[in-house]
Amino acid sequence: MSPSPSPDPYDEGMLVVGDGHQIHWSVAGNPAGKPAVLLHGGPGGGARNGTRRLFDADRYRIIQFDQRNCGLSTPHAGQPQIDLSTNTTAHLIADIEQLRQLLDIERWAVWGGSWGTTLGLAYAHAHPGSVSELLLASVVTTTAAEVDWVTRTMGRVFPAEWQAFVDFLAPENHDGNLPVAYNQLLLDPDPAVHEPAAIAWCQWEDVHVSIANGFEPHLRYEDAAFRLAFARLVTHYWGNAAFMGES
Repeated sequence: MSPSPSPDPYDEGMLVVGDGHQIHWSVAGNPAGKPAVLLHGGPGGGARNGTRRLFDADRYRIIQFDQRNCGLSTPHAGQPQIDLSTNTTAHLIADIEQLRQLLDIERWAVWGGSWGTTLGLAYAHAHPGSVSELLLASVVTTTAAEVDWVTRTMGRVFPAEWQAFVDFLAPENHDGNLPVAYNQLLLDPDPAVHEPAAIAWCQWEDVHVSIANGFEPHLRYEDAAFRLAFARLVTHYWGNAAFMGES
């Protein structure tokens, strides 16, 4: 009897997708199994080892990748200066298709979590022939209304924490698009400006998900490079309603 496939990657690489970007990808599970691509959350959360363990390594060929500017993909948004102009939902959809073609996959199951559900739905809409199934967890669509709910309406639940989140910004920005105002600070190359902004943003990220039982602050936010990249990418996408044409 042959040994069961390992849940750890057996293949990985960097895919050049244009605009100066290289996307890190990995494959785990059964090389002859049903292909499934996993779309991580955030934006900017990066591929996580635990996610692929949702899939049976005996039955699935499990593909993960780090979306533009995060994880092991380059350039990384945790660098002091970064240009995010070539990082939009349309760019990410094109990257997914390039990866599918690189791996010679005709159709694959698409799993998405949180932001990954927005991306998965958009990808399936753009390339329905490439998708065999959609598996979506913690579904969001990243509309302006949803972003407003997370950045404003949740202040009713956590009033003190929300006030601190808003008061970090200059008074003239309190009534506007909060992710845009934060993004302007986060993209400042001066660490004295972007580092405190990243901390303030990620503190609110931890607060608004803390209604779950047994919640503890997420340790990944203690990594300064991750924290900055995550905050920059989330505010970049949230401030623009995922670049899907909604104001």
